[in-house]
Amino acid sequence: MATLKVLPHEPKCYPSSITAKDALIDAFGIEESSVFVAARFNGDLVDLATHLENDGTLEPVRPGDPVGLEILRHSTAHLLAHAVKRLYPDVQVTIGPVIEDGFFYDFATQEAFSSENLAKIEEMMHVIATENLPIVRQSVTRETAILLFEQKGEHYKVEVIGDIPETETLTLYRQGNFVDLCRGPHVPSTGFLQNFKLTKVAGAYWRGDSRKPMLSRIYGTAWATAADLTHYLKQLEEAEKRDHRRLAKVMDLFHFQDEAPGMVFWHEPGWTLYRIVENYIRSKLRNAGYQEVHTPLMLDRTLWERSGHAEKFATQMFTTSSENREYAIKPMNCPAHVQIFNQGIRSYRDLPLRFAEFGVCHRNEPSGTLHGLLRARSFVQDDAHIFCSEEQVESEAAAFIRLLFEVYRDFGFENIQVKLSTRPAQRVGEDALWDRAEAALAQALTREGLEFGIQPGEGAFYGPKIEFSLKDTLGRVWQCGTLQLDYFLPERLGASFIDAAGTKRPIIMLHRAILGSLERFIGILIEHYAGVLPLWLAPVQVAILTITDQQADYARETAHVLAQKGYRVCLDLRNEKIGFKIRERTIQRIPYLAVVGPKEASTGQLAVRLQNGTDLGGLSLENFIERLTVEQTRRGQDQMEG
Repeated sequence: MATLKVLPHEPKCYPSSITAKDALIDAFGIEESSVFVAARFNGDLVDLATHLENDGTLEPVRPGDPVGLEILRHSTAHLLAHAVKRLYPDVQVTIGPVIEDGFFYDFATQEAFSSENLAKIEEMMHVIATENLPIVRQSVTRETAILLFEQKGEHYKVEVIGDIPETETLTLYRQGNFVDLCRGPHVPSTGFLQNFKLTKVAGAYWRGDSRKPMLSRIYGTAWATAADLTHYLKQLEEAEKRDHRRLAKVMDLFHFQDEAPGMVFWHEPGWTLYRIVENYIRSKLRNAGYQEVHTPLMLDRTLWERSGHAEKFATQMFTTSSENREYAIKPMNCPAHVQIFNQGIRSYRDLPLRFAEFGVCHRNEPSGTLHGLLRARSFVQDDAHIFCSEEQVESEAAAFIRLLFEVYRDFGFENIQVKLSTRPAQRVGEDALWDRAEAALAQALTREGLEFGIQPGEGAFYGPKIEFSLKDTLGRVWQCGTLQLDYFLPERLGASFIDAAGTKRPIIMLHRAILGSLERFIGILIEHYAGVLPLWLAPVQVAILTITDQQADYARETAHVLAQKGYRVCLDLRNEKIGFKIRERTIQRIPYLAVVGPKEASTGQLAVRLQNGTDLGGLSLENFIERLTVEQTRRGQDQMEG
């Protein structure tokens, strides 16, 4: 007999080797337990068919739980692969992980899949789901697994097996005649998989390496209920309308082209927006006591080797050579800032030192991952590093947190998620050091009255970190800000200071960013506001539109006055119908349209309307400027109404 506590019920004796499913049926009844997709036994996730040999605690996993949703999506990835193999037997399956809001699976094909294939594959997925095939776990030896996949011609699976440590037990999951290599767990049968949708197809290199074969990647999403799926698909539709690349075309902000993959060609309106964001952050940093510095774009490879970045970022670094020396284009600014710190002997009286740089960085991201401004190869970080003593860590962290929240509020983001990532298994430094480091960051967050989650083991090997994520108007979460405590890099690069007793002590380095990269943050802004940016961010704030040529002089005078006041003005004197002009400037997301006709020219007024179509009627120039001034000051608050 085994004593099981099936949460939230009291402990009870069950026959030895009872399955998790039968124990849950006994505790909850057949009807309620029929929705469970897996279980936790003594904290470990298990399939419902698992036999429970020992005493312990059993907890059901529901499809709507975060873990249950992940299991559901992983099982749906297998369903996708099963459907593909049934339709295209010669295709090889590779890997199919869960991602945010869904899953993907990569396939080796003679001819790449296209969007036309998706409907056929999805239809077959529904057929297999209706068949309600049991999903069965099987532990096998390495030799058995290799032989099985070799016989099936699944050479990518054989390669994957070769990378799995020999100490790890191999498990297969079967559903009908389809078998896949997987750790699991999975839902009990394909009948649990009802609410899914294939969303797109793309190319992807095997294991993200451009030297390896190109595969066909199919993306999909899966949800616990039909209502959840419908809601998500509507969000996708809205996200498509807000896609920053699409809006960039109508707003004339920027473009990309094949001659510079992952690198932005900024147009004048887009560059105006970029400079507004950059100059805003620059002023905030200056007021917070940061020194703005500038460091070389390329550095000798030996420095990157000393810092440890050459080993970690080798595949992502662009390199070049000259006069028998090898250089790397910097993927980040950290080692260069340490070089500035190391110029001269630093005293405790100099601390803290805060170096900020709008440093251009380059990372050789795989072409399949590039996504406009959101994932680029060339980008600028609002990067800064704080050099301080251990005693200053908490106060510096708290000051940074206050600054970060001020910035996010000005950009219109109020919903901020905060997480503290703690020590990983592989790390440098004694536990006592990590205790102090984690406590300092946690105390800084508490000091600012913030609630935060813990991400156990997610810190870097050299120190804990805080992550700050924004939630946009569609509910999407964007991780932007970071505060990373680092004992390791300064030591590797010989950075230290002299304390009050005249003793040489290691310096502590706080890596910090608020926006992350300016390019990515601007992409987030565009999508968050659907291009209708707050007045202070809009590249063009006012469009002055004439009805006939006779109002041209008055329009020019008005534009001149507004420009002198510091407002960004577009003057439209074209010989076009006023309706056409209004539509065009509305599409361009210009916040204010000021129409000048015979009446306005004779009375010294403007017929003002908002981008959303709200008609403010006739305003004197003085009253209009007053309104602009108030709204500009509001920054990220809601746009003023009529």
